[in-house]
Amino acid sequence: MRYAFSTLGVPGTPLDRSAGLAAAHGFDGLELRAHPEEPLHPDSPPAARAAGLRALTREGVVVLGVAGYVRVAAEGTDEPVLAALRGLVRLASDLEAPYVRVFPGGAELPSAAADDNAVRRLLAAAPYAERHGVRMLLETHDSHRTGAAAARVLDRVARAGAGALWDVLHTWLGGETPAESRRALGAHLGYVQVKDVASARELTPIGLGTGVLPLAEAVAVLPSDGWVCWEYEKRWYPDAAELAGQLARGRRYLQGLEPGRAPGTAAE
Repeated sequence: MRYAFSTLGVPGTPLDRSAGLAAAHGFDGLELRAHPEEPLHPDSPPAARAAGLRALTREGVVVLGVAGYVRVAAEGTDEPVLAALRGLVRLASDLEAPYVRVFPGGAELPSAAADDNAVRRLLAAAPYAERHGVRMLLETHDSHRTGAAAARVLDRVARAGAGALWDVLHTWLGGETPAESRRALGAHLGYVQVKDVASARELTPIGLGTGVLPLAEAVAVLPSDGWVCWEYEKRWYPDAAELAGQLARGRRYLQGLEPGRAPGTAAE
């Protein structure tokens, strides 16, 4: 298993600092939040992208994915969505990242219309992503929060350039067990996002393993060479504890979930 954390947990932090935190605590990669308030985003110039990649390489840390905010199922015309997807794919390619995160965002539409929008746009963008060696991952979120809903779109797209990002919180909120989510996503799965919360009504991020999410069950159904990303949503919950102080314990906890390890034990 390989591990990353999202820079959503350390909002606005310079990339060399985030990379240093990852390396110091045994994380193999970072999921980069691609928003204008962050160090790198689709409008960043080539020099900034190259400098960011050098900072990561120095620390031996890779970019797992570029977390964008494109909503592929939402109403509206296609070209702005496709242009935004191309921008995210170019950024991921420049950072040697295999994945781009996209949202569905079609909650305002009937499910069939939202599905059609997502299928049409992912199909249109998939060849571009494939030429750049990048896979766009539809996150289990908002209008398509379950694995079954995401798979309903991805089964129709059926392209190497499109897959799924499994957010364990949202599939749980949608009533799926981890086994059901994993079965639905099948070969579409790119990687999984983990987090923990106190309840379905209290979503402030807390330390891994201290809340109610079925994290052990989720990790148990992942491939042994898969990626697990800790998405600690500090950006949206400023009163939450700082992520940096929790990274060591969180890493040990995740390792302890690997088959053959007792929870909370570290790897040799």
